[in-house]
Amino acid sequence: MSTTFTIQPGQFKLADLRAIWQAPVKLALAESAYAAINESSATIDRIVAKGDAAYGINTGFGKLAKTRIPDEDLELLQKNLILSHSVGSGELIADEVVRLIIAMKIASLARGFSGIRSSVIDTMIAAYNAGIMPAIPVKGSVGASGDLAPLSHMTLAIMGEGPVRVNGQMMDAKAALAQAGITPVVLAAKEGLALINGTQVSTALALNGLFLAERLLEAATITGALSVDAAKGSDAPFDPRIHAVRGQPGQIATANIYRTLLNGSEIRKSHLVNDERVQDPYCLRCQPQVMGACLDIINNAARTLLTEANAVTDNPLVFVDTNEVISGGNFHAEPVAFAADTLALAIAEIGSISERRIALLIDASISGLPPFLVQGSGLNSGFMIAHVTAAALASENKSHAHPSSVDTIPTSANQEDHVSMATYAGRRLHEMAHNTATIVGIELLAAAQGVDFHAPLKTSDALSKVHGMLRDKVTFYDKDRFFAPDIEAAKNLVVDGALSSQFADLYAHLYLA
Repeated sequence: MSTTFTIQPGQFKLADLRAIWQAPVKLALAESAYAAINESSATIDRIVAKGDAAYGINTGFGKLAKTRIPDEDLELLQKNLILSHSVGSGELIADEVVRLIIAMKIASLARGFSGIRSSVIDTMIAAYNAGIMPAIPVKGSVGASGDLAPLSHMTLAIMGEGPVRVNGQMMDAKAALAQAGITPVVLAAKEGLALINGTQVSTALALNGLFLAERLLEAATITGALSVDAAKGSDAPFDPRIHAVRGQPGQIATANIYRTLLNGSEIRKSHLVNDERVQDPYCLRCQPQVMGACLDIINNAARTLLTEANAVTDNPLVFVDTNEVISGGNFHAEPVAFAADTLALAIAEIGSISERRIALLIDASISGLPPFLVQGSGLNSGFMIAHVTAAALASENKSHAHPSSVDTIPTSANQEDHVSMATYAGRRLHEMAHNTATIVGIELLAAAQGVDFHAPLKTSDALSKVHGMLRDKVTFYDKDRFFAPDIEAAKNLVVDGALSSQFADLYAHLYLA
């Protein structure tokens, strides 16, 4: 962690969140935030001293909200809350997502509506900066009442309870804190509830999907352009006049990308005249329409998730100006669920149209290329089964893309009777993205193979850079060989963002900042 990012509560930009996701950075909290935090905490102290019943402060939780808790048991109430709610299951959330969870939780608490002491927030920051990553199981939240189970596992870490990861190694939280010279927190009234109510896990998982979707869109426009040249397709469908009369912003933006990438191609120049094909199949011709629509819903989801990243989503909320604690439902993650569901559509469609281009390239009757993109087909199977893998993953994504937000299941003895399922909605995006990255990686291999068959004619200068990047890792497929490593290498160029990194200026303006 060489750089420090100072959190200004309520002022995250997507660029900030991308940076936290991409690599570890140290966190600090703006000094200006502490006044609101301290005033909010003092309000809780006054409510406890006054003795009036307030949900989650001196009462039980959920269906047990009518049970009054004596003042001498309030610390134990908060500890019991965290221990009893740490019931997650499944694999652990990856560190890059955990970093987002913690950063957003700190920012939310620091807005001064949660009634938590500044010392607790400072302990969270110190543990984070020491590289102590809470071990948070990915399953166990229904996306309402906050992400209670996973955020409880997060909170265990600063209490010195349960396991954590330090430099990728599992160890006991108490030992990790001691090693870093950090004193475990003892939660006071309201603090446990403030820490575990909220949508930060759902939002972090959806942001992970968003950032991967951006990389997929970039890579798939590049491989799609390369496929146009491999199939000797036309660049006429990318004419700006076509897209201007429709007016869809994503379509206009992506059509410009295809024109830029294909500009100067010798392969295209070779069949400008006397090409007997009048129109290309949709998977080539309609790329701006499909990818542009994907871009638009990616950006719509980004707006929702950025708002949520800056939001206060715990319950009840403390309003210091009137000395009130008001119970509401900001923990309900429906906006996140809808955003994640639309991202699932984009991720699935990027993979779906890419799979169709692979199918086109291996079909000699359409592409004009050797069958299955290999000389001596019959003896060699070439890309035959690589396409089957792409088809399998595209089909799998169709099932994953079913909207999670239409599901609900009552919990807490029907007190919490409608939920968002946003946590699963965000979680499944990671697998979908890796499925699509594999499909796009296979297309990259197929399109590069097709372009090679057109030698000595060359593709455009821009796409030649892409071709060269691939060939540095994967050689021309001249005969059957162990193909899985080639696919993995191509997939990594997609999912790591390397494929589009050399065109940063071309893609930088596409997304919400």
